[in-house]
Amino acid sequence: MKMGESVEWTLHCATVLAALPDGAVLPASALAEFHDISESYLLKQLRAMTAAGLFASIPGPKGGYRLARQPEAISLLDIVLAVEGDEPAFRCSEIRKCGPTASSPSAYSATCAIHAAMWNAERSWRASLASTSLSEITRRIGRSLSAEVRAKAQVWFTANVRA
Repeated sequence: MKMGESVEWTLHCATVLAALPDGAVLPASALAEFHDISESYLLKQLRAMTAAGLFASIPGPKGGYRLARQPEAISLLDIVLAVEGDEPAFRCSEIRKCGPTASSPSAYSATCAIHAAMWNAERSWRASLASTSLSEITRRIGRSLSAEVRAKAQVWFTANVRA
């Protein structure tokens, strides 16, 4: 399975928003700057997150984005589905019913073994993402940051957070 880079961008933006004080927001331009990504492309993802009820968009000159729910109530799967949609990664087109061994539909009453294996893998993948909250990821990131990165982040937050 290959997810678009927009999933990575959105996950990282969500962790930044999770670090905001209550009532604070960050403009899209600041989120794009923080990750050195295209603001126009990021805006598409921010709108998807807002439409999914995961981010809140606050209008006006002091507006921006913040989480719409507590980080504990947002799973990684919520974010992936908001960005990528809910289509399964594997799409079985039933090619086993084609070619020289093609038979009547009743000859294929058993579920395709390949389809079943791929769906089991996807269920496991989705369950893992569903059981991982944004707050858990944010804690992991916090523990892994060096003092230098923390200091730079604090300076950036002070300059960009809108209360």
